[in-house]
Amino acid sequence: MGQRHKDFPSTTAGRACGAAPGRDALDRTPTRTLASGHAMTAALLLVVALLGCRPRAVHAAPAGATATEERQHGTRARALGVPFDGTPGPHNAITDVAGLEVGHATIIAGAGDHAVRTGVTAILPRGKRSIVPAFAGWFALNGNGEMTGTTWIEEGGLLGGPVLLTNTNSVGVVRDAIVAWGIARFPGTDAAWELGLPVVGETYDGFLNDVDGFHVTREHAFAALDSAASGPVAEGNVGGGTGMMAYQFKGGIGTASRRLSVDAGGHTVGVLVQANYGQRDELVIAGVPVGREIADLLPVRGEPDARDGSIIVIVATDAPLLPHQLKRLARRVPLGIGRVGGTAHNSSGDIFLALSTANADAAAAKDGLARAAFVPNDALDPLLTATVQATEEAIVNALTAAETMTGVRGSTAHALPHARLRAALKKYGRLTEGRAR
Repeated sequence: MGQRHKDFPSTTAGRACGAAPGRDALDRTPTRTLASGHAMTAALLLVVALLGCRPRAVHAAPAGATATEERQHGTRARALGVPFDGTPGPHNAITDVAGLEVGHATIIAGAGDHAVRTGVTAILPRGKRSIVPAFAGWFALNGNGEMTGTTWIEEGGLLGGPVLLTNTNSVGVVRDAIVAWGIARFPGTDAAWELGLPVVGETYDGFLNDVDGFHVTREHAFAALDSAASGPVAEGNVGGGTGMMAYQFKGGIGTASRRLSVDAGGHTVGVLVQANYGQRDELVIAGVPVGREIADLLPVRGEPDARDGSIIVIVATDAPLLPHQLKRLARRVPLGIGRVGGTAHNSSGDIFLALSTANADAAAAKDGLARAAFVPNDALDPLLTATVQATEEAIVNALTAAETMTGVRGSTAHALPHARLRAALKKYGRLTEGRAR
């Protein structure tokens, strides 16, 4: 949670992939009917739901920003020359885990006291067509935050259905929406039972968003779920990450993956983060103290808040792992956060969940013996390392993809300037040739 201010409301807006409307077009967008027939009820709303698009935020560029810095929509860290360890999958995203889908509903509308900058992100381990439980484990590095459904994950080792991410004040409506979505999508099944303890994680977006206006609705959660797809994942100012900040730059959603060698099992590990944490002087990228090299461009609206925010991290793998082994993966996430300089402040909610898409029949047996395959503990090291590496890169991708955003009451969070990032990396001998993924 963290970064809570009673006087910080929000701004809501978004766009669908395809044409790139300008600010005026966004501000005039009427109510739309989307998400498989579920009517959107919020005014001035356009849901950014398709994957692979790069969002165009409504914002004013910071004073002195170059044209290059203004046009950094969706750029990924590797393309800027940031070096990382490990081999990514084809999309360098959590969706490189076969069958897993991600969807976003992004709300950007209004200005002043009622600016809305928020949304919902959905991660569906087996896609929209399946609510077969998956083995899972979770871990909290620091507990000033919320992730529902974790009591049963700890007790039974099973995750039923999707995982959704949103803002602090929208956990309840999004949680209830998961159950309603399952009942509507899977009539005549045990969906209400399987989805009865849904998982929803939150971080607090009240610096940019009218968080106390409760703008996220059931329809937004449905939109994120129904739009989920495989392939490239939109990052930065999208979905649950729309109004988030990281290291006092604009943050949000980021993702990355690692593919193990054949000798190490050939498995894939994918990570998705909702990054909303960290102080500027802590930021480290590829070993470079970027936060100290770029000490200006702090959030604008009064004095910067000394409290920290939160980060939610979802780890997925196709490796057959048991719940206690997945918890071991979740416990490695802090090492990836530490590589980027995070220290888990008292006011930060740092909560992580790891799941495996293997062993689809392990939870099906009602009697007799259930059978599950699993990687032996002595062979876990490559998966643990992949988790650390993908977490680090996902966080940096959230920072490089995000754009400067102005929100409630004129509050502004600046994007990490790409040219200055590259200059800092070059200064310390860490800049590489940019790569596409």
